[in-house]
Amino acid sequence: MRPLYITSGEPAGIGPDICLSLAERVDERPIVILADIEMLWQRVHQLGLNIELIPYQGQAESSLQGQLFVEDVPLAEKVVLGQLDSANAAYVLEQLRRSADYAMSGRSVGVATAPVQKSIINDAGIVFSGHTEYYQEFADVDRVVMMLATKTLRVALATTHLALRDVPDAITKERLHQVIDILIHDLKTKFKIAEPHILVCGLNPHAGEDGYLGREEIDVINPVLETYRAQGVHMSLSLPADTLFTPENLKDADAVLAMYHDQGLPVLKSQGFGEAVNITLGLPFIRTSVDHGTALSLAGTGQAKASSLHVAVDLALDLARTSFTKL
Repeated sequence: MRPLYITSGEPAGIGPDICLSLAERVDERPIVILADIEMLWQRVHQLGLNIELIPYQGQAESSLQGQLFVEDVPLAEKVVLGQLDSANAAYVLEQLRRSADYAMSGRSVGVATAPVQKSIINDAGIVFSGHTEYYQEFADVDRVVMMLATKTLRVALATTHLALRDVPDAITKERLHQVIDILIHDLKTKFKIAEPHILVCGLNPHAGEDGYLGREEIDVINPVLETYRAQGVHMSLSLPADTLFTPENLKDADAVLAMYHDQGLPVLKSQGFGEAVNITLGLPFIRTSVDHGTALSLAGTGQAKASSLHVAVDLALDLARTSFTKL
């Protein structure tokens, strides 16, 4: 069967640590880590683990418990735990490039990603705003949607890694149509929700308070939402974000559309941090990710929690199961 690739991310952080925890699993298809294999061996010894790292050479079945398939991606410089090195920025991006190339060319079913450190990649002189945007550019698609999910809540974002002062100008009718089309399509096709029920956050406090606290809801957001409601889509008009996330409101919702990153994600992460998964909607391949950062201070300590990576791998495999039943 085609493999699922895992990028190990920033080598000075906990990405390699949590990837090693995948050796506990036996899955229905091969799980392959993209990493410098010598660095991974060093991390195995630092953590005192009993794991066999096996070079991946196209094996069709899952590795056994206590084993891990690895595709070697050479580091530029040796890693010092917890210390970022811009010399290894290209190493991190090579993981992303291979994972996207394999998925786009049909050599894999997709990718689950461990965390990267955006700042050190930019310090290396490489413009980089995140996994989501990287994969969007690689796949040459006009728009993708970042969605985080726990077992009980899905939150999609109209804008992603954008300064707060730039958000209102980015909320256009065109962008909202693109985001909502992708959200509806992927909820139906990837998550098999026949008639998704979507709640939408307003941009301003109290969803603009009838224009007294901002007119974006009146002039931009609600007119777009009305077009979907007229087509029979189960979608709210703009709702005040401070009360939208109550259990009563969420009980029948399949997803929430937030206008910006820190509007929707604090609520979701407060409910399920370490158990949430990041999904990129709108790509021609499966991409899931952890819900946390590189945690540099925990690298090599054995204290890093791998639960979010396992949830990300579980979801990627679930999506692959429905999309690639025999491949």
